[in-house]
Amino acid sequence: MKAFETEVQFSTDGDGTIVDLTSHVGDAVRGSGIHTGQATVFVPGSTGAVTTVEYEPGLLRDLPEFFEKYIPSGVTYHHDDTWGDGNGFSHLRASLVGPSLTIPVSGGEPVLGTWQQVIFLEFDNRARRRRIHISIVGQ
Repeated sequence: MKAFETEVQFSTDGDGTIVDLTSHVGDAVRGSGIHTGQATVFVPGSTGAVTTVEYEPGLLRDLPEFFEKYIPSGVTYHHDDTWGDGNGFSHLRASLVGPSLTIPVSGGEPVLGTWQQVIFLEFDNRARRRRIHISIVGQ
């Protein structure tokens, strides 16, 4: 079994930033030399998340609207009482989606649907410098 890891770094404008990571994941898988296995995409931190979606303009608007409806930013959360940073909603949104995603690798490529892209969701209430860790294992 082989293992390979790399990181992708980028900046965000804060809450609502959505970054398409699909090409980075594909490049990592192809660069790993692993033909069959799995790739894990992970964001260190508690206010960002990783998932898949069809990366198109409608969903890029729908996602932030969905999160604002169900976990609104204009509400005071207990986290805000503790830290005073006003990003309690950010932690709740990120914990709902999760910090990682595992993707099968077959034929030296990530196994994704035609309209399925890997994305990072920025939930923090301020601009951030982010890094995404990609680990690939297999043969």
